[in-house]
Amino acid sequence: MTDGLIDFVSAAPTKGSLDAAWFHGTPSKGHADGPKIQVHRYDEHTVILRQSKSVSYEAPFLYLLFGNDRALLLDTGATADPELFPLRATVDQLIAEWLDKHPREGYELVIAHTHGHGDHVAADPQFSDRPATTVVPREEDAVRSFFGFGDSWPAQTVTFDLGGRVLEILGSPGHHKASITLYDPWTGILLTGDTVLPGRLYAFDFAAYLATLDRMVAFADTRTVTHVLGCHVEMTSRPGRDYPLGATYQPDERAPEMTTAQLTAIRDAAASVASRPGVHRFDDFIIYNEPRKSDLLKLMARGLTHKIRASVSRPRG
Repeated sequence: MTDGLIDFVSAAPTKGSLDAAWFHGTPSKGHADGPKIQVHRYDEHTVILRQSKSVSYEAPFLYLLFGNDRALLLDTGATADPELFPLRATVDQLIAEWLDKHPREGYELVIAHTHGHGDHVAADPQFSDRPATTVVPREEDAVRSFFGFGDSWPAQTVTFDLGGRVLEILGSPGHHKASITLYDPWTGILLTGDTVLPGRLYAFDFAAYLATLDRMVAFADTRTVTHVLGCHVEMTSRPGRDYPLGATYQPDERAPEMTTAQLTAIRDAAASVASRPGVHRFDDFIIYNEPRKSDLLKLMARGLTHKIRASVSRPRG
């Protein structure tokens, strides 16, 4: 049996909800931080997942988008072990629930990545034997080939059809050479991976990163963008202040969503520091312009100090 086609165009952008109390860790190691994967339904056809900080301090956000013919899972998180991080079981359950309401035959799952860093691809093997499933490899050539980017990468914008829900995809190198940005007209959400988020923006190829930001701002100016969503939250609610690297407890973290005005602010800030490698703090983000070894050592040293202090202050069981 196949249910009627869902109209992902006429009512776009739909009104969804980001009203979620995101799990941000616990002060004592070993205490439960809710489920290992937090599930938030933005709307009936869009799910935002977050890996628990009790599993990985990275606590990345993942996105599951449903179309008439297939679903797209964007990123697979920072942990491979299905017992520690049961992503496959969670996604299977979410798809089963969606198909109960919208039955159709031969429903597919595509797994792609905002980019190929380990905290976004680790659970790929959980899906290796899943029927009707395609896992897009992390490498740039594979990404370009699968989505149909031509020789004009990364300037070209391509589309990917989930079955009436047609996503627009931009090449977004700078943080990672295979980074992509996805725009979903159904929700109006721009999914920016690690390129734009409320946290540390690592631009390892700054010229490519600045060109990416220019394209993203120009693109957003011609679309209805309701939210800009990346894959991490690292900023506190205090302007210019981030949590230490490796923090497993972020009780005062800011919301993950950003605005197009903040996207433009990131582009303008990046342009202002283009000639100055190193670390540059702004209210809502911190730009790492081709970070030097000393910059990364300071980041790690702060994280280690935080870890030692947290260990010393932790209650003994």
